[in-house]
Amino acid sequence: MSEISHKGKIVGITPEYTTVEIVSSSACSACHAKGLCGVSESETKAVQLPTVGWDNFNVGDEVELVLSSSLGHRAVWLSYVIPLGVLLAIMLPLLAFGVRDIVAALAALGGTALYYGVLWAVRDKLQKEYVFNIRK
Repeated sequence: MSEISHKGKIVGITPEYTTVEIVSSSACSACHAKGLCGVSESETKAVQLPTVGWDNFNVGDEVELVLSSSLGHRAVWLSYVIPLGVLLAIMLPLLAFGVRDIVAALAALGGTALYYGVLWAVRDKLQKEYVFNIRK
């Protein structure tokens, strides 16, 4: 499996961006008993893609958004694994040196917030790397 794909519907086209709406659903939303259970969830998300002039798409077209799976794995690392590592790398040594729990926890949260701040600062660069491709 070399790609991650989501089905969606084009809801807007401008010269700069094509907006595709996808429905992200939990695992239980596909269950036949979801109406009785009441725990199923689904969320609508809008994804903006750079408009390519030679594509022949119209508002309302059903399309598929495709992203390389390696970029998906990298996104998981950047958003979950590395921040957890930062949190633990700050908290555990502080606790080992006898720093109070609350101070260690606040320092770890501060370090994690700093990491997310750096990620936010380079969001334009990341946005250029993480581009979905669109196909009918």
